Amino acid sequence: MLDNMKGAIFDLDGVIVDTAKYHFLAWKSLANQLGFEFTETDNERLKGVSRVESLRILLEIGGIEADERTFNEMAESKNKEYVASIAQLQPEEILPGAKTYLQQLRSQGIKIALGSASKNAEFILSKLEIADLFDAVIDGNKVAKAKPDPEVFISASSALGLDPKDCVVFEDAEAGVQAGKASGSKVVGIGSPEILSEADLVVPGLAALVK
Repeated sequence: MLDNMKGAIFDLDGVIVDTAKYHFLAWKSLANQLGFEFTETDNERLKGVSRVESLRILLEIGGIEADERTFNEMAESKNKEYVASIAQLQPEEILPGAKTYLQQLRSQGIKIALGSASKNAEFILSKLEIADLFDAVIDGNKVAKAKPDPEVFISASSALGLDPKDCVVFEDAEAGVQAGKASGSKVVGIGSPEILSEADLVVPGLAALVK
């Protein structure tokens, strides 16, 4: 499967870097301001989904309704807190093996794209000093539909000038695996085989793929 790929499309959080902890702390802070607790178990529901959809889930958990203006203010407040946290990101926070694997793919002539719901993806790649390893970045600013909709991966394949069937998607979230499969690509799950059972191959991390 990996020997035949022409393009590789990577999710960001949990695959290349772990900024999930910063997302969780920002959502938890917002929930506390609204008067309820937001747990790590609750946070599992937010993995791989957009900021807007994440906020809808959070408000549902808290039993809170908000008009459009308040909703948008909450989303902006959470993002400001998150961006302040990731501004401190260092290149060494890239997950083990990720940079080496990206470099290995480039040396083989394989095109590389990012396919992420994050609206801060380009900023994060620049903080990690790996932006130059990507031929295309498709993030939450460029697509309208959240995973498990396949839009992000179809757009990423197109940006690479490739058919989705010639690309392999690397994902750590169940919704992301479903999106990758729906796009027509093969999918490598990063994490637990139990959670990512729909993936074509599951490995604990990109370090396992480095040759």
